[in-house]
Order: sequence, then structure tokens, then C-alpha cells
Amino acid sequence: MKKYLLAIAFCLLNSLLYAATPEPVFRAGAAMSNITPPLGRPIIGNFVAPMATNVHDELHARCLVLDDGKTKMALVTLDLLGTDAGTCVEARKLIEKDVGIPAANILISGVHTHSACSFGGTMPATGPKYDNYHSFVVQRIVDGVKCAANRLRPAQLACLTTQAPEHVFNRRWFLKEGTMPPNPFGGIDKVKMNPRSGSSDLVEPAGPTDPTVTILALREPDGRPIAVYSSYSLHYVGGVPKGSISADYYGVYCKQLEQLLHGDEQDPTVVVMMANASSGDINNVNFRTPRPAKKPYEQIRFVAHDLAAKVQAALAKAEYSDKVSLAARFRERTIARPQPTAEQIAWAKERLTKPGPKPDQVDLPYSYARRVMNMVGRESDASVPLQVLRIGPACIGTMPGEPFCEIGLEFRQRSGMQPAVLVEWAHGGFGYIPTARHFAWGGYETWLGSCAFEPHASEKLLDTLMEMVAEVRDTK
Repeated sequence: MKKYLLAIAFCLLNSLLYAATPEPVFRAGAAMSNITPPLGRPIIGNFVAPMATNVHDELHARCLVLDDGKTKMALVTLDLLGTDAGTCVEARKLIEKDVGIPAANILISGVHTHSACSFGGTMPATGPKYDNYHSFVVQRIVDGVKCAANRLRPAQLACLTTQAPEHVFNRRWFLKEGTMPPNPFGGIDKVKMNPRSGSSDLVEPAGPTDPTVTILALREPDGRPIAVYSSYSLHYVGGVPKGSISADYYGVYCKQLEQLLHGDEQDPTVVVMMANASSGDINNVNFRTPRPAKKPYEQIRFVAHDLAAKVQAALAKAEYSDKVSLAARFRERTIARPQPTAEQIAWAKERLTKPGPKPDQVDLPYSYARRVMNMVGRESDASVPLQVLRIGPACIGTMPGEPFCEIGLEFRQRSGMQPAVLVEWAHGGFGYIPTARHFAWGGYETWLGSCAFEPHASEKLLDTLMEMVAEVRDTK
């Protein structure tokens, strides 16, 4: 009898202890920090780099921190052309040390505005040096994540998509036989990047587009929005005057959606983020039907406001849940890098004996001759960082550079998770990442000096990502 009573007491005690242990609560917090550079630095992203003389709109690091009670992660988007591998490593280490989020669980990506300044390395002798801008950006990333972590509160998650096909166009085209201009190396490609809009020489685009806007929305249990992390496969819009700093359509979209959600009226304010999905061959130019000329920033506002309206409409029907689990994987894959041949080096040396272009002129043979010479003696392999995050039912994969749109489409199809998106310019930049068939066709994105990997690199990177997806998909 005594043993029986002891057994009952033990069971009751276990039940009480179990009942007293609360279930983990899913939490989210978000914040922004200003990363606008000082004037006088070159604006990068094109072959001519004018000095910044005006700030049209401020640049930000937009930060989201998630915590399911077991796993913490952070997502950061930077209003910059891209990211630098060393900078991302440094920021992730500091966040791990100061905030306690594992470095492997921190995603840092650039939006790819072409109206921002470099934050890595030293500046050329032609302009003033602001080497501390690198340290400034690192600290502001860490500050933003700290603020987001300090704002963690009970949250619900909705994962959804909407479609915006009218803003995305493949920029690589097949042209009529005999109309292809020579490339900088003197050869003839099969595909032309950014051909003349409305040209009668156009045959067909060399790849697809991805109209999907992927949306991860966070709100408090009472419905107040916390953050919206979105992504879209659009290179950038442009139409920014020379010398002006701007976050392009990414920044306008974020501000517009914040206002539509009335998140700018609450404290803390809602944080909207737009990551750039795989769009190495996608832009906002309709080559079949050219649009009329527009004023500076006009097209940026048109695209941004339309996307914000579409996302707002989708969010009105979103279904939220507070039962959210998180998982992450981070690893590096070794990929071969192409080396210039003896013939290419000889060509580059010969071209560089001739006068270079004037400061405001573009001379592609001269630019690529310099790139070829900069590649001489470099390491033949690259260690490529890859990451996969699972956020509830959603999956985010990354590549460091500009993968072509079809790579992102394949990632989504193979992942077995919905929604799934491949975010570019994450944890560094290695140039364009085409598929093997595009190397056979040539074109700007495949030229030596534009692309840093061998032709089958995208397949190898995708295979590694799929291994990582399988691991997070099965993690409970």
C-alpha cells in the first residue's frame, strides 16, 4: 500500500512540475540603425564612380531578431550595393559575443542599391579617405541587432507570398544573327546584356523572371505589427541623379509599407525589410516596349508603392501562428575560380599600354584589362559561405553574389518548403553566379572579371544548400 501511495505521489509531483514549466514563447523584435556614409566617397556599382555630393534618402541597417525559446537568429538587410565577407564575419562575431546569437544564425545581406558607397577596404587616392566608415557600419549593424534583441516580445508569424510580374524583366537577350557587337575581349557572344530597348534586333530573353514577393510578417498577439521581412528578384530600379546617395526602391518600399501598416505611429515602430532575391540577370527595363522617360526617382516610387500596396493587400488575408520553431545551418563550399590565360594576360598588358578613359567615360576593354591583371596570381579556389534558415514553414537560402533568377527558382522548387527564397549578396560578394548554359552563351555576366566562379559552380552551391535544407527541415 505504501509503495502504491508513493507511486501516486511521484506521479502527482511530476505532473505539477511539468505543469509549472511553461511552454517556450515565440518572440520577435526589430530595429533600424542609420548607416549613411559621409559625403566625398565614391558611389559604386557602375564603371564610373562619381563622388557622393548629396544624400537623397538615408541608408539603414534593418534588423530582425527571432527567438523560439531554444534558438535565436538575426536577419539584417543593408542599404548598400552588397556585402564584404570580412565585414560580415566581424559583425557576426561581435553579435555572438554581445547578444548571444550564434554567428551561424545571423544572416547579413545587401539590397544592391547602385547609389551607395563602399564600406570595405581603403579608398582610392582620388578622394578623401574615410576608412572608419567600415568600422562605423560594423558597429551600426551590431547596434541594430542589439536594439532588436532588447525589443523581443511575444509574437506571431505569417508566411505568405504575392505576385508582382509587371516590374521584372530578364535583361539578357538573344539578338538576330549578325547584330551582336563584340565583347571587350574582341569575341562575339550569343547573348547581350541590356540591349537597346525596342530594337528590331531583339529575338527573345535568355532566361525567366520570378514575380514572387516572399513575405514573413511578425506581429504581437494583439495584432500590432512588429516587422515584415520581404524579398523580391529585382536587381534595382535606378533613376538616381549623379552623386546622390539613395536606397533605391528598397528604401521607399520599406517606408511606404510602414506607413500603410500605421507602424510609424506606434512605439517601437514597425520595421519593414526588403532583401534582394536571386536577380543577377533581372532588371526593371521592358526591352520589348520601352517606357517614356521619367523624372529622377519617379520609377523608383512607382515600383515601391505598387509593391507595398500588393504586400499590404496580401497581409490583410494572412494567417498568423505563435507556434514557430527555428533552425539554421552555415557552412562553406570550396569552388574553383577561373584564372586568366597567357593570351588574356598578353591582351590585357597590351591594352593597358594605351591611354585610359577620361574620368566620366566608360571604356570596357580598358576596365576588363585592369580586372584581368588584378586576377593574376590570385588563389585558384574560393571558400564560399552558404546559409539556410528555417523560420516556421519558411526557408531562406543564401549565396554571396548575384545568382541568376533561374537558380532561385530551382532552389524554391527543390527545397520542399513553402515559401522558400534564395537571398543574394549575403555574407560577401563574388560577382555574378550564372548557370552553366549561360557560360556557353557568353555575355557581360559571364566575362572574366564579372564572374568569379567556374561554369558549374551554381550546381555545386545548390547541391550543398539542398543538403542544408534537408537538415533544417527535419529539425524540430
